[in-house]
Amino acid sequence: MTTAAPANPRHLLVVDDDDRIRELLKTFLTRSGFRVTAAAGAVPARQLLEALDFDLAVLDVMMPGEDGLSLIAWLRGRSGRTGRLPVLMLTARGEPGDRIEGLRRGADDYLAKPFEPEELVLRIEAILRRATEGPANGGSGLSLGPCIFDPGRGELIRDGRPVRLTEAEVSLLRRLAQSPHEPVERRDLIQPDVDPSGRAIDIQVTRLRRKIETDPRSPRYLQTVRGIGYLLAPD
Repeated sequence: MTTAAPANPRHLLVVDDDDRIRELLKTFLTRSGFRVTAAAGAVPARQLLEALDFDLAVLDVMMPGEDGLSLIAWLRGRSGRTGRLPVLMLTARGEPGDRIEGLRRGADDYLAKPFEPEELVLRIEAILRRATEGPANGGSGLSLGPCIFDPGRGELIRDGRPVRLTEAEVSLLRRLAQSPHEPVERRDLIQPDVDPSGRAIDIQVTRLRRKIETDPRSPRYLQTVRGIGYLLAPD
């Protein structure tokens, strides 16, 4: 018995130069209820992105010619919906540098190859769920100067407008929000299996400061505690 497809399936763009992987992803994601368009590289992907609307892109990092990292950077430089498109990148398990650079350029999440197809679907659904949540109701958020962060919804509002956050940034803010005004050790923020050096945390903090702070160079709300880690100091 097959599951009925949703009336308005989410449209995904899958970009991978490996024909076998690309077709497997397209088949599995289609069976999981998504509408899927595939591209064999960055050039055709750009053409599709300029012609069609997508809800999320799954990008392989290692591709001949223009790689996935460059494509992410191009996306984030676009205006409107295209520039805000959520991105899940696929990386080689032994290349943590690609993951860190992908986060720096604006990827929402990453998945190391080889991966379980079910995990891919769960990660995609998590990103889409957060991206489509409406503004938070009530006063449950933390006040961060011009911003309000709602840990439950993973939503940051600045001057009345939602601010785009990656999955990694939401996770970091949520962890810091669990103990406001108290330093959180770096080892409690690092994921040793994917980021043993901890560099990704520093990148995420730098990016968050640009989104939260009036002066990112002199942070008031997302502070560094020398020798320990970081601290979130809401109003």
